[in-house]
Amino acid sequence: MSEEILVNVTPQETRVAVMHLGAVQELHIERAKCRGLVSNLYMGRVVRVLPGMQSAFIDIGLERAAFLHVADIWEERRSGESERPIEQILHEGQKLMVQVIKDPIGTKGARLSTQLSFAGRYLVYLPQESHIGISQKIEGEEERESLRQKLQQLIPPDVGGGFIVRTMAETAEDAEIVADIEYLQRLWRSIQARVDGSEVPCLLYQDLDLSLRVLRDFVNANTTRILVDSRETHQRMADFARNYTQAVLGKLQHYGADRPLFDLYAIEDEIAKALGRRVDLKSGGYLIIDQTEALTTVDVNTGGFVGARNFDDTIFKTNLEAAQAIARQLRLRNLGGIVIIDFIDMDNIEHQEAVLTELKKALARDPTRTTVSGFSALGLVEMTRKRTRESLAHVLCETCPTCAGRGEIKTAQTVCYDVLREILREVRQFGAREYRIVAAQSVIDLFLDEESGSLAQLIEFIGKPVSLQVETTYPQEQYDIILL
Repeated sequence: MSEEILVNVTPQETRVAVMHLGAVQELHIERAKCRGLVSNLYMGRVVRVLPGMQSAFIDIGLERAAFLHVADIWEERRSGESERPIEQILHEGQKLMVQVIKDPIGTKGARLSTQLSFAGRYLVYLPQESHIGISQKIEGEEERESLRQKLQQLIPPDVGGGFIVRTMAETAEDAEIVADIEYLQRLWRSIQARVDGSEVPCLLYQDLDLSLRVLRDFVNANTTRILVDSRETHQRMADFARNYTQAVLGKLQHYGADRPLFDLYAIEDEIAKALGRRVDLKSGGYLIIDQTEALTTVDVNTGGFVGARNFDDTIFKTNLEAAQAIARQLRLRNLGGIVIIDFIDMDNIEHQEAVLTELKKALARDPTRTTVSGFSALGLVEMTRKRTRESLAHVLCETCPTCAGRGEIKTAQTVCYDVLREILREVRQFGAREYRIVAAQSVIDLFLDEESGSLAQLIEFIGKPVSLQVETTYPQEQYDIILL
């Protein structure tokens, strides 16, 4: 299960590709001008309390106010008392130390919590807590208890707060865990020192940049090497590893060849494919992936696959391959929220169970939390994937100015008829001597050819001349009627 991590750095952005058996599984992109906010700590001010939504908007110095729900107020959860309404907890103008738990997505502001946590490589530090928790991914009860006792012995008596043991701590040496505790304590003391006298709103702590988070969060026991194509970034990562994660230092390599790193591993091609709707399968089948505001839909099709002896086997094999491809595409594109999968209909219940098992198995490698429901009465599989940051398409793309995100535009003929109706409206309102149609080349061409009769009929009806003018910068749907 060997993995490689590729780090491509330019002054404008850092891109990280996680490779498994030569195929891209995950892409992370961080731009210098718009770094992610998750884990950042702010001193904010309450600007509005919404009793009806049991939430509040907090000014933390961003373009949009951030969102805090009553369920994310740590003091209330800790008290154990019956829950108080948010209007009894917060008031406008109140100062509040908050941490971002979800980046702004679309039109929504960042989501906040007042429960603070800071991640190291092996531990997560909870300065407001006092207990030791174990990652849910560590399932064996004996192993969980062993790690808990081990950490209790390693924590110095004068260290306050609680910890969560991360999965990477399973193979860590005692000295590495102690170094992690010391790092997290230094970090918390530096944050406390900034609080006194700080203006509101202000940033108290910013999480590590993407290149250093690679060492803290992405590297695991299966990682064989980390290739970095920037000498300066490689040196920064090596310094960080030397101080905090020495076990990964030997896996860190500088890539200095002339051929671009992402070209060598065909990552650029994978990014281009990940922005398209269609994903071809090796068998000849294909997926159609559509991302909307509310959910993501995945449609599975057999395409040209006719390799099996009967049609049921063809469907089954296509669905099995699709299950693996879907898990990879969700991770590669970072698609979150509700996902609806329309596998090709299968009458055989055993086939349905096998496809569902294959999907869950493929999703198990995804570090982001997922839940999968069985087949619905309509034959659809419903699942969710935790949404913590923007999808790859939202990071790299913007809404098409021509179709405004519809994915379609009006035909030239439809625009012609819109123009004719618009001229009739103008005639009734204004008494111009002449009308000029300014439109795209395709629309004007149609008026000169197939729709010339319609234009002549209009001219005769209104009794006024109508001229045509091509505007090369206009998209097909845009036009103007000029009154002369």
